[in-house]
Amino acid sequence: MNGYAGRKAVITGGTMGMGLATAKVFVEGGGEVVVTGRNAENLAAAQAELGAKGHVVKSDTAVPADIDALGGIVEEKLGRIDLLFVNAGFAQLGEFGRVTEELFDATFGVNAKGAYFTAQRLAPLVNDGGAIVFTTSIANESGTPGMGPYGASKAAVRSFAKVIAAELLPRNIRVNAVSPGFIDTPTGGITGAAPEMLRAFAKLGDELTPMGRHGSAEEVARAVLFLAFEATFTTGAELTVDGGLGQRISRPQGR
Repeated sequence: MNGYAGRKAVITGGTMGMGLATAKVFVEGGGEVVVTGRNAENLAAAQAELGAKGHVVKSDTAVPADIDALGGIVEEKLGRIDLLFVNAGFAQLGEFGRVTEELFDATFGVNAKGAYFTAQRLAPLVNDGGAIVFTTSIANESGTPGMGPYGASKAAVRSFAKVIAAELLPRNIRVNAVSPGFIDTPTGGITGAAPEMLRAFAKLGDELTPMGRHGSAEEVARAVLFLAFEATFTTGAELTVDGGLGQRISRPQGR
């Protein structure tokens, strides 16, 4: 398969989970990609999986200097790009009365501020007619206990996507968002969660999701690449990949 031959992409948070899955599909299709991450072990593993068509960069989305440096690295490695997938994220649960200022700032620092300024720095490198895709979440609107800062930060990203879509219309750059539900990833969507918490969260996800299962990281990857390269008359939209969870449909009895 060479459907992405000659195409170039940047994926933040691309050394594991949904970001890495997207990078793998893209590279397998003939594309070339820069992915970012922070963990040294994950960086090395991602490089081994992606091979010569993958450029793995240590970069922290919460650090403005890292974002600026990433722009220079992308220019050096790829020149101009066809897709920017702003995927790096941070999620820790915290009930309203127990959320600390530190947790609030960490959540918004990565998910909102980091996402916004990553897009701002790298948008000039996106080819006219290219695409930007953000990762939001079904937590944008779910009102789920414990997800106050996380849901709000992702709702901010949803708003950014709409505004940036409007502002980049003159360059014919389409800006959309992919909104995952419960997805099988190494972290289970929660940064630093203990194994027992992840097991409980996974069980809850299967019970709540109308399709009765988690989605795969590759299913999210396919949605991202659809928005980036196939949905050519779509901008400012949010595509849910959630097994029906956010669509207010019910699982049939007996499932």
